Amino acid sequence: MGVASKDSDSSSFEIFRYGDRDYELIPSRGVVYLTRSGRALHHRPDCMYVLGGQGLTTRQDPQRDLWRRLLDSGPVNSPSRRDFALAQELIGSDGVPATNTCEQCVLRPPALGERGRGARRLLIDDALLRFDHDKAAQRAAAASREVEGVRRDFPRGGWPTMPLQRYALGVPDYKSTYCYRLEYGTPELGSIAGGNARKHIIYYRRDHQDWYHDPAFSDENEAWSHLRQGFLDAFDAAENGQIADIDKIEALRSGIALTAKTLYIYFPDRLLPIYSRDHVRHFISLLSGENTTQLSSFATLARLKQLVDEDDRFADWGGQEMIDFLYWWDDPRRRTTVVKIAPGHDAKYWSDCLDGGYICVGWDDVGDLTAFTSMEEFAARFEAVYAEEYRGNRSKLTQKAKEVWRLLELQAGDMVVANRGTSEILAVGTVTESGYLWREDRPELKHTLVVDWDRSYAMRLPEPQNRWAFVTVTDVPASLWQVIETQRSGPVAKQQPEVPVGEPLWHVLADALERRGQVILFGPPGTGKTYTCLRFVHWWLGQRLEHPDLDLFAEYGSAAFDEAQAKLSDRKGHPAGHLTRVTFHPAYGYEDFIEGFRPVAGGEGLNLTLVDGVFKRVCSAAAADPDHPYMLLIDEINRGDLPKIFGELITLLEKDKRGLVVDLPQSGAAFTVPSNVFIMGTMNTADRSIRLIDSAIRRRFGWVELMPDVTVLEAANVGNVELGPLLDELNRRILQKLDRERQIGHSYFLEDGKPVDSEAALAAVIRHEILPLLQEYAYDDYNMLEHFLGPKIVDVAKGRLYDLSDEDLVDALRELQVEADLR
Repeated sequence: MGVASKDSDSSSFEIFRYGDRDYELIPSRGVVYLTRSGRALHHRPDCMYVLGGQGLTTRQDPQRDLWRRLLDSGPVNSPSRRDFALAQELIGSDGVPATNTCEQCVLRPPALGERGRGARRLLIDDALLRFDHDKAAQRAAAASREVEGVRRDFPRGGWPTMPLQRYALGVPDYKSTYCYRLEYGTPELGSIAGGNARKHIIYYRRDHQDWYHDPAFSDENEAWSHLRQGFLDAFDAAENGQIADIDKIEALRSGIALTAKTLYIYFPDRLLPIYSRDHVRHFISLLSGENTTQLSSFATLARLKQLVDEDDRFADWGGQEMIDFLYWWDDPRRRTTVVKIAPGHDAKYWSDCLDGGYICVGWDDVGDLTAFTSMEEFAARFEAVYAEEYRGNRSKLTQKAKEVWRLLELQAGDMVVANRGTSEILAVGTVTESGYLWREDRPELKHTLVVDWDRSYAMRLPEPQNRWAFVTVTDVPASLWQVIETQRSGPVAKQQPEVPVGEPLWHVLADALERRGQVILFGPPGTGKTYTCLRFVHWWLGQRLEHPDLDLFAEYGSAAFDEAQAKLSDRKGHPAGHLTRVTFHPAYGYEDFIEGFRPVAGGEGLNLTLVDGVFKRVCSAAAADPDHPYMLLIDEINRGDLPKIFGELITLLEKDKRGLVVDLPQSGAAFTVPSNVFIMGTMNTADRSIRLIDSAIRRRFGWVELMPDVTVLEAANVGNVELGPLLDELNRRILQKLDRERQIGHSYFLEDGKPVDSEAALAAVIRHEILPLLQEYAYDDYNMLEHFLGPKIVDVAKGRLYDLSDEDLVDALRELQVEADLR
């Protein structure tokens, strides 16, 4: 063990060597804190594991060395360490001795990321010491210029007579409108971009050639008169300091983000420039520990402003500087997206991109993306312009339209990998606040995304990414990003991205878990539900448990994956590990899940003994370790009788019911579901629709759908058969006769995570996996089966399948594709 000083500009921190790892030491201030049932020593009352806790106990630490004396008293969980804790009265109100130090506010792994996103959150006083005020001041000055520009072009006094054409998107002169300025022309004031134009409440739809507005009004003029008056009422409320009253203005209820940004521009001293209610709630919780879920949008904004105004640490801070600090300190946007984008064929325009600080994309004939009010409107335009080029293939047209539209969806902080071919990375860029820009002055590839380039990422990949030859814009898988980070060059390794980058779906699952506590991943067969859950769980648990040797992005089935699962599942003498897996089936019952009498070998034969079920064991382990998460993964959750299995405990799953106590009917023991227990389930919708799930169960779970994903089959082909379009066509035919829940998943066409690449392999997939599934769907209706697969494969007259060779079967599949292209 040893202590070394840290950088001079972080004098309150030290690097502490313990075992074989470096930790950041957050010094004691002469007092230590103990939670009610936790086993960790804390140095700060605003620690995420202390804040808002009940039954907090304090002990004096005049020498400020209790943490070190505790570590020196013996190994983790040893009797000597427990004896030291008891002797020093390091005991919580529940009588549990603190035998560890907190990994958030005593010793923590050094924080990763420039803004702390996804890394351990700095304590607020420590964050204030590190915050770059000079950089924030520059951004605040730029934001002030944007405010002045909006006020000049759209003065408050002009609102009572502002015409609709001056306000709304979709009109011919859309770039001069108020809504365009707020969505695309004021990046330093914070983004409200993304999604569609409905957040603007009223706009012109060029694809429909009509106005979108509240159907309660007879026409757009009546709707605009009502909306404009709503803004005027909001201005009066803000001027009078009655921000919370804006929640009552009915005309503005569907445009919260637009209204909040508008009010900040005209009344910057009344609220902060933050436009997401969830983000506001997040920051209120950090600053005060309050739960504001019952407050409406503008009431939460008012409460956050009040907290900031009452805190002497933020005296004389401007709104822009305050928001810069909050998002830098603990950004609630937990997702960092990484995409690869090629700067033209063979990186033709790379020098332009590098010098100009942007990445460029083609398909210029559709024009500026900001002219479209929705992805649907853009896709219709894209198809009209490029239908001939793609021979009317709707699958290809949709795919390419999504690639281009992706530039508009990427947010500040997302990352762009610039590539040449399938193996060379030229640089990695971080998207700036400016985001998407249409550059009319470029000769071609006029769609651009503004980024800050980092050339230390320039490299040749160990393995070529073959699908990059066929796509311009596509997601970079988490496993590939890990390779890129590991292989990067440069004299000094840059800090890791602010989030351990995961697959996009992982972030959706993480959000659902944080919100509900339990989530079910559902979808048709072959969509990779179990595969997705297991990889997600390793990524999600690994971050929160901080296993130093755990590969967060290990590929399913690899040795690293098996090792990670073993570590997470290791009970270490406890009732359960941090990951517990179980599969439901029709015979699975309450006794298996909660508790029940089981025959157990005894001295005189078998005796009936009350045995804890799997969920009770998980809850017991979690209650003894409240600072860390415990995950129960239930495969095939719909195959069990869920009301019978969960019994009376279904109520305790709700987030606001966690911690409540019930008496179990068999043992009579008091039982509770701790807040650090999480449940994930997988459900095959071909077996059972979610509509048939017990409503009480359905209400208590978050639901995330996993549908067939043809992008994993991009550029994959067997002979003349393109696997992605083949899957698209099969599912189109299924949807015509059945429903979306019985489509075919992409994983049927994968072997060891890669698309099948031989006629024998594709024929085997069709014969042994897809055909039996379709026969089950068709209930031996060979007319329906012929509709799915075509007359070259199905003999309707004789009620059988033709006996085709591998080559002939693949040729028959090719005909399905040709027919689809000619639709």
